[in-house]
Amino acid sequence: MKVLITGANGFVGRNLQLHLSERKDVEVVCFTREHAVDALPDLLRGVDFVFHLAGVNRPKDPAEFVTGNADLTLALCKAVGGMAEKTGNRVPIVYTSSIQAAYANPYGASKREAEAALSSLADTHGIPIHVFRLPNVFGKWCRPNYNSAVATFCHNIARGLPIHINDPAAAVTLVYVDDVVERFIQLMDGADAAPDAEGFAAVTPQYTTTVGEMAQLIETFRDSRCTLMTERVGTGFVRALYATYVSYLPVESFTYTVPQHGDPRGVFVEMLKTPDCGQFSFFTAHPGITRGGHYHHTKTEKFLVIKGQARFKFRHMQTGETHELVTSGDKAEIVETVPGWTHDITNIGSDEMVVMLWANEVFDRARPDTFACPL
Repeated sequence: MKVLITGANGFVGRNLQLHLSERKDVEVVCFTREHAVDALPDLLRGVDFVFHLAGVNRPKDPAEFVTGNADLTLALCKAVGGMAEKTGNRVPIVYTSSIQAAYANPYGASKREAEAALSSLADTHGIPIHVFRLPNVFGKWCRPNYNSAVATFCHNIARGLPIHINDPAAAVTLVYVDDVVERFIQLMDGADAAPDAEGFAAVTPQYTTTVGEMAQLIETFRDSRCTLMTERVGTGFVRALYATYVSYLPVESFTYTVPQHGDPRGVFVEMLKTPDCGQFSFFTAHPGITRGGHYHHTKTEKFLVIKGQARFKFRHMQTGETHELVTSGDKAEIVETVPGWTHDITNIGSDEMVVMLWANEVFDRARPDTFACPL
């Protein structure tokens, strides 16, 4: 399949190009600001699908709304229609309009004109048209300090720069760029268009939040490097926003240090804490050193010896039953502690021992649920 992307160097265009580059069955042709409009017929030769992403949304001269949105789309429609008449090839088009098309402003008017041109093309030549009235799109590579609050907040907060919020309670509806691109590619691959009640193509999920909540969440991402407390970044909006924030980190911020606590036994380092799924850390122990010697009522832990050889000992706090086992870094074996059993771990090797540790709850100094009881 051969596809044409107009506005290929824009925010959505660059993300789409990267996703399509991962496919062996797709050839991409790009139309950018460097191309003249009259180049479109040549670029369209042999094309099977068009992603029309090019447009103007913040020009110096309002007249550019017309040339960059309506006129460019008219030219594309003329080229696609002409190709359909000559070859019978009816190339589907995905068009990124905007929710602003529903409003009486110059930008919205130019987008409506573009939509009308595409609708006429569909009527006269039977061209499949998919018009997306996209809300605010966010994700990696969006230009900060331009027309995206998400991009601006992520860029500035990642660099310790101020952000400005006029109304923290202002609602904002967002879609994530990867979800946009995924839907575009589904349509390219022949998926059902499934337009909404107003006849427009749609991207799901859409996220609704406020400007203030969004900024606060991004600041929490920044602060997590000090608190070690991560947000629930594995699903939904928080996952997408966190990935976006990290994408704006300057290269000098790709790394950061965490506190390291050392004593004659070795070191202990906390890596990450979660709101409700415990924390991750690691510790070292010199040869012959024993760590632990305590029990828990409720807390559980998982130990993974990364380097060295370890002996774990257990004793039941009620029955006195004992258990002992040996594991090493040569075997990926998890040792889990059990409430009501006192336990310790001893480095029985000749080299430093390194052990990864997960506890199911964040350590609370006021209520540690850790009671000394040597074996």
